Amino acid sequence: MAGLDIIEKLPEIILKGKEKAEKMLKSSYEDLFPYSEVIAGENCFENSLTNELYKGDNLFVMVKLLREGYEDKIDLIYVDPPFLTKSKYNGKINILSQKKEYTFELFAYDDTWDKGIYSYLEMLYPRLYLMKKLLSTRGTIYVHLDYRTVHYVKVLMDEIFGEENFLNEIIWAYKSGGVSKRYYSRKHDNILVYTKTKNYIFNPQKEKSYNRDLKPYRFKGVEEYRDEIGWYTLVNLKDVWQIDMVGRTSSERVNYATQKPEKLLERIILTSSEENSIVADFFAGSGTTGIVAEKLNRSWIMSDKGNLSSITIHKRLINNQRSPFLSFKENGRARDGGKLLIKDGIVENGLLKIQLDKYEIDLENVNIKGKYKEQIEELILDNSIALVEFIGIDLNYDGKRPVISTKLVRNFDKFYGSNITIEGNFKEGQKIFVKYIDIFGKENYDIYHINKGRMNLCPEFL
Repeated sequence: MAGLDIIEKLPEIILKGKEKAEKMLKSSYEDLFPYSEVIAGENCFENSLTNELYKGDNLFVMVKLLREGYEDKIDLIYVDPPFLTKSKYNGKINILSQKKEYTFELFAYDDTWDKGIYSYLEMLYPRLYLMKKLLSTRGTIYVHLDYRTVHYVKVLMDEIFGEENFLNEIIWAYKSGGVSKRYYSRKHDNILVYTKTKNYIFNPQKEKSYNRDLKPYRFKGVEEYRDEIGWYTLVNLKDVWQIDMVGRTSSERVNYATQKPEKLLERIILTSSEENSIVADFFAGSGTTGIVAEKLNRSWIMSDKGNLSSITIHKRLINNQRSPFLSFKENGRARDGGKLLIKDGIVENGLLKIQLDKYEIDLENVNIKGKYKEQIEELILDNSIALVEFIGIDLNYDGKRPVISTKLVRNFDKFYGSNITIEGNFKEGQKIFVKYIDIFGKENYDIYHINKGRMNLCPEFL
């Protein structure tokens, strides 16, 4: 659609988007996220949980949150939606099995749109509209975009939040591969910043400002510093941020195509939230927002509908976890995976010894093709259990919401083996909930019980 055409269509996009959002809020309520788990942290008190991770359409997530009392409750929203790149994105998985190392590329998300910019803005408007309702009166929203759509989205943001509440356009500049001989190299993203009111949280952060010629000024009352480059002062952050991308050798790297650096989110979270704030990200991707929010003692809410996003976030959170979080699944997604078979489970001297057998999966239900499918088939014959990314266990399942306290994660290039030993006070009839997620982000669970010193599947799961 040509630029002039989309300008003429903007009033229609705005009207339809507003009507769609309001209709969803007024419709009879059906909770599309009936299944949830507690993923325990160092201290797990379910009644104090505020961290929430959703797997599903963020439009339904926001409606659920608004219906459950989150209107005007979130101090900071950061979103990194698709950029209208007209591309499909993958993530990379490395698996070290018993015989060899495997590398697969798995589908992450699709950034193609049937009607181009029209479809894109039609998707985005109702979501931004609901985000404003969630934002507190002291709240700020950061919308991360690039040159393709930022000018159109700013028009939508002006309409939703008001031109008077536009705070900044931040330019995130970075180094990356690739240059052009036909145009200036594109090495920055655009982040639109809007507040809900004029009474917003803003904690100025400092950055280095190097002196001319890198020499000391010696101005009275001005504190100066020196590093390996030269002399500098500390000033409040400007609206151009030079922050490196997550490079191939970075310790942060989780092989998710559009992963954002922790330093970027750290600046945003420190500036526009406080330690008792809730921070939200409704296009969570690799989960950087929640990871940084937790490190900075903020509560967080994240959502994404992608399978690869879901398993990436779960693993990052668990590897960095201090606080518990609730994990919600959209209807039909709590048991969409393969089957993890257990060869044996024996209780001896206060220990539960579990021996895994194999992982069965129908590859026809997985979005993988070509050479990678052939490698998966080879891995299944080699050691199918290596396809399991995460195993979580509730040792005292009460039939209600599982509380996952035992967590096993396949670190990015290591296989955790097929034998699990858990210490505990095991009793006859005790129920054990076993949850597992495979490398494709597909999930499933089974319920076992202790019967004559052995761990057997409950009848409904036979």
